[in-house]
Amino acid sequence: MKIGELGRATGTKTETIRYYEHEGLLAPPPRTSSGYRDYSPDDVARLRFIRRARQLGFSMVQVRQLLDLTDEPSRSCEAVDTIASAQLAEVEAKLIDLKGLRDELSRMVESCKQGTVAECRVVDVLTLGFTQTE
Repeated sequence: MKIGELGRATGTKTETIRYYEHEGLLAPPPRTSSGYRDYSPDDVARLRFIRRARQLGFSMVQVRQLLDLTDEPSRSCEAVDTIASAQLAEVEAKLIDLKGLRDELSRMVESCKQGTVAECRVVDVLTLGFTQTE
């Protein structure tokens, strides 16, 4: 299949497919006699894997590591678990940070008295920095 077909099959832009090839996540496919890339069903599966891993927040380095591990199906999945556990820890840390941001924004909005911008609590907090718990 051509690159456009691969893109449609996986929901991936052609520029992104070329980027993944350049980065070595996708092997350069053979070319047709007319010079078009000719992708296989295995390429579709690999690209779906890459896209899903990226959607879950895995870095390019982690995706490369995971792909290398999938190339050895009889290997223990301990290394996969280690990579996934590290990503989970990172997501949990981000959730804690996001909760703090939500709480601060909530305090800012709740303290708004709908007066003038000069008296605006939101502007004050943005100007002065984060507030202490009141």
